[in-house]
This record gives sequence, C-alpha cells and structure tokens, in this order.
Amino acid sequence: METQPGWNKIALAPDIDFPEGFIMPVDKPLGWTSFDLVRKVKGILRHLGYKKIKIGHAGTLDPLATGVLVICIGRATKQVEMLQSEEKEYVAEVMLGATTPSYDLEHPIDQVYPYEHITRERVEEVLASMIGEQMQLPPVFSAKLIDGKRAYEHARRGAEVEMRRSLIHIYAMEIVSYELPHLTLRIRCSKGTYIRAIARDLGEQLGSGGHLTALRRTRSGGFRVEDAYTVDEIVKNLSMVKQN
Repeated sequence: METQPGWNKIALAPDIDFPEGFIMPVDKPLGWTSFDLVRKVKGILRHLGYKKIKIGHAGTLDPLATGVLVICIGRATKQVEMLQSEEKEYVAEVMLGATTPSYDLEHPIDQVYPYEHITRERVEEVLASMIGEQMQLPPVFSAKLIDGKRAYEHARRGAEVEMRRSLIHIYAMEIVSYELPHLTLRIRCSKGTYIRAIARDLGEQLGSGGHLTALRRTRSGGFRVEDAYTVDEIVKNLSMVKQN
C-alpha cells in the first residue's frame, strides 16, 4: 500500500512554498531522536525567516534506529495522521541467546540463554506463525502513554508499568542473513509495530532469548530510504535557498 507511488526526491529550491505544505522524507541519523530531527529542520527554516511554521513527523523512530522519517512542513502537517497509518518496512538485526530490559542496545544484556538448538528451519516456522494480525505487548521502555507519562519515564524510575497490548499487523518477514546467534530480517508491518518486541517474541518462541542490535526503516508508505534527504543535504540545500 503506497500513497506516494513514484515519488522521487526533488531539489530544495527557492520556489518551494514551505508554509503551503512540503513533505520531506529524511534518513534519520543514528543516535538522534525523532524530535531532534524535527527541531533541526525547524531551526533551519526559522533561520530562513519562517518563524512560526508548523512541523511534525509521521511515525517515531527510536534513537538507535536509522532510516526514513517523514517530516511534514506547513499545511502538510494535516497529513501526518494519514502518513502515519501507512505500511512500514524495516531491516532488523537480531541477536538470539540473550535479552536486555529494553529489547535493544539501550540497556546491557541481563540474561543469556542457549541457542545451539535453533535451526534455520525452526526460525522460518516461527516467523511464518507471526504473520498476520496480533495483539502485541509493547516494550516497557517505549513512548506509550501510561497515566499521562511515557512508559519509559515510569520504567527509568523503577516503577511498575502495566503495558496494554495493541493490535498490529505483520504483512511479511524474511531472513536476509543467518549466522547464529545473529539474524537479519526484512519486515513489513503496520503502524504501531515495535520491532524490538518482535525480537523478544522470536527469541521466546525459539526457546531462547532475543534482542534487537540494529534497525533501519527502509520504507514508510511510498517513501523509500534511497530517496530520502540526508541531514547534510538539507543543511546544504536550504542554505542555498537562503542565498537565492
């Protein structure tokens, strides 16, 4: 399902009317929050004279993830909800045989498990069983709202957090590389899907443990990472806009 078929990156030029609406898919760098990226773009536009321009993004990426983050500028912010609902595609690196509290590298390994019994055939069976609609349990260290605060805020204080399952849809999963205890998976899924939770569930169903070691969003709706702007391109091109 692609709402922007054939979309190609265009040059940022002086005739772009940002307040009227502009959609900018960006390749989010490692270590940046989604808000960091929005703030960076907003700062550049304010420097160009757009003091009160609205900017939003369509689908949060964790700081340890990279890839397509769709930035909506001006009147295009009205499309955020629609763009968020689009199918996503990821390439995920998973390590079996160990878990972390956050199911990724934000926290160190807390438990180790045997993985020698796992076979590629068994991994493929489990992946196939996970295709379709399901009620996914989000990670405690996530941005889900619990009593008005983000779940990770409660978790970092050591408070007990009761997470509620959310309906998601996994459309497809395939093995890109298989070198136990490391796997690389390509995943197509609905909005609201936590890939960290897929790593957790995969490890559990294999009779082991699992956590995410790297994540890249390769597509969000019709926007593909190869067509996304880099931060350096945005800085360079928008500086040229100002000069003109």
